[in-house]
Amino acid sequence: MMTKPALKPATRLSEWTATEIAAAVAARTTTCEAVARACLARIEERESQVLAWQYLNPDQVIAQARALDRSGACGPLAGVPFGIKDIIDTADMPTEMGSPIYAGHRPRGDAACVALSRKAGGVLMGKTVTTEFANRHPGKTRNPHDPARTPGGSSSGSAAAVGDGMVPLAIGTQTTGSTIRPASFCGAFGYRPTHGVLRSAGVLEGAGSLDTLGLLARSIEDIALYRDVLLGIEPAPIADDVRAPRIGFCRTHLWSRLEPSTQKLFEDAAQSLARAGAEVHDVVLPREFEAIDDTQLAISSFEFARNFTWEIENHWEEISETLRNNRLKHGLACSFERYSEALAHAVRCRELLAPVFREYDVLLTSPATGEAPVGLNSTGDASLCGIWTTMHVPAVTLPVFRGPNGLPIGAQLVGKHNGDRALFAAARWIYRVLA
Repeated sequence: MMTKPALKPATRLSEWTATEIAAAVAARTTTCEAVARACLARIEERESQVLAWQYLNPDQVIAQARALDRSGACGPLAGVPFGIKDIIDTADMPTEMGSPIYAGHRPRGDAACVALSRKAGGVLMGKTVTTEFANRHPGKTRNPHDPARTPGGSSSGSAAAVGDGMVPLAIGTQTTGSTIRPASFCGAFGYRPTHGVLRSAGVLEGAGSLDTLGLLARSIEDIALYRDVLLGIEPAPIADDVRAPRIGFCRTHLWSRLEPSTQKLFEDAAQSLARAGAEVHDVVLPREFEAIDDTQLAISSFEFARNFTWEIENHWEEISETLRNNRLKHGLACSFERYSEALAHAVRCRELLAPVFREYDVLLTSPATGEAPVGLNSTGDASLCGIWTTMHVPAVTLPVFRGPNGLPIGAQLVGKHNGDRALFAAARWIYRVLA
């Protein structure tokens, strides 16, 4: 009989974190197959309501897990099930990118992040739903907490799968708010790394000046573990820094877009963190940041429209009206001069942001206007994440709030450029206070 580790004796295997699963598999107190079957059972129970998966083959999953058990899996992700956004190449599964243009498309190899996950002992469960080309046109996925609401996008399936307990880890991407916002809506931990740190070979490029991978998980420890795996380095624990962080409460120029109830959640959180010992002060960004929305849109749309020239020229009618009339229309109309101005403005804002982190360890800000909106024709307002994506700085979302309807709202924490590990340490301290 399989024996569960004493760490979580009252929960199902499908509810364990990646860190707990890998430790139990290494200690031989559970097996890769047992974990895979537990996650498959959760998916079977919930997938008809959530619709998180674009491709899922249970026999293929069990075969992977059995092969790992036979080989004595002991890597940092030994036996850990993970999902992959369907714009990321997989050699043994289709990569359809949310578009009929690529129905049945089979890449010849795995993307770097997939290969690194497998090398570390992870079990690839399948491909998660993406919006069309990781942009605005929604896929089929529903919010796991209320099927009448969006899960966010574009990493819809990855966030919903983790938020619903189907898998402990999933990979998405982010060009504006495609990981951080769905993590908030679905009640998961989300992470957008410093731009350029994690390799994106084999990942569909939307706008290379902004694109990164994004990680969804059940704990900040899992985020740190998975980041190290994808860096190809020996995993290291989060620094056990007992010092309370210096927190800049940054409402940004978009504060008025937040629902009043969300504003109150953040005001109260700032006070709670201060009472717990953190140094908390208001931070007002320079006026140059008030134009960052237009800057982000110009950069992303210009690059996106050029990246999809082949699809535009050969498959225009198979592209959704949503994408044709928004991102592509804007990108094709954007001049190179405007694009160059936007790139220069982004650089200027990054220069202005850097001194802020001499005074603060992290910035506390909102990833979304509130709970996931009702309706499935939109993935929600991404502008509150777009600021930080354009700044190339790391960000995490912590699932610590509930809105007026009892649905998740995350707290977004932003760190300094290349300060990802320090961000994790501060995030863990803040999560322990707010959770």
